[in-house]
Formats: sequence, structure tokens, C-alpha cells
Amino acid sequence: MTEPSAAQAQAPSPTTTGVMVILTAKAGITREQIMAVMPDEIRQTVQLYLTGKVREWYSRSDGRGAVFLLDARNDAEAHAIMDPLPLARQDLVDHEYIAVGPLMPLRLLMTKP
Repeated sequence: MTEPSAAQAQAPSPTTTGVMVILTAKAGITREQIMAVMPDEIRQTVQLYLTGKVREWYSRSDGRGAVFLLDARNDAEAHAIMDPLPLARQDLVDHEYIAVGPLMPLRLLMTKP
């Protein structure tokens, strides 16, 4: 392992302001299996949106799932939001959790030259 540079050692750690969740249909799961669950999934997701837990949601352009931006401070909080949903409960989708926050290089604009 290498030692962190002086700049890395002094850099503040990123602040997590949300968690991106990428849902992908599991291999071998049919469209029919997914669609049978979708009415309940959509109703529960709308409720999460209305309570402020889901900030944004999108369909994946490859048709294999969805992408959510959650109002969560960490992966554990994001799991608590997503795990109770029908697609997750029935083990039909995989989730990838990515903590996100402000773009760190923008801090350079705030330092005096």
C-alpha cells in the first residue's frame, strides 16, 4: 500500500447526500414475473416519493430495471427503503447501492489562488 499524498490526507471526506440505487432484473426472471408484481411495486414506490424518500426515479434505457435517487445518508438507510418493496421481497431484482454527494473538485473554486 502507498501512503496518501498530503493533499489526499488533508481533503475532507465526501458528504453523502443521497444514495443511487440501480435495480436490475435477475438473470432468468421473466418479464411476466416482473409485471405481475408491478402494480404493488408502483403504488409503494409512489408512496415513498410522496413521503420524500425517493427524490428521482428513472427507467433504465436497456429495459432491464430502474434507477432511483433516494434521500438517504448511507447504504443501510437505502436498504431500509428498498428492501420492503415487492420486487425485492420476491427476490426478482438485484440492487446496486452507490452513495453520492456534492462534486468534490468544486471545492477548488472556493480556495483563494
